[in-house]
Amino acid sequence: MELKPELTGDALTRLRRAQGQLAGVIEAMEEGSDCAQVLTQLAAVSRALDRAGFKIVASGMRYCEQARENGDEPEMTEQELERLFLSLA
Repeated sequence: MELKPELTGDALTRLRRAQGQLAGVIEAMEEGSDCAQVLTQLAAVSRALDRAGFKIVASGMRYCEQARENGDEPEMTEQELERLFLSLA
């Protein structure tokens, strides 16, 4: 399934936010910041990445369902999408 901007806009926004958070984590580590603060921010980056992945899978599910409703064969099977979803869990 091709990742088109109209399918992944929200996920892309989350990834950009995570990119900024990760840059902040790196900077904090380079400056010798408090361990707890760094780990808290790192956990936030991890959650943001997970949520972006879930958004992409959800978009794929909607895209494939719409293709079926239009009488087309979706690019991915439900099993393929499920496998991708579980790879994020």
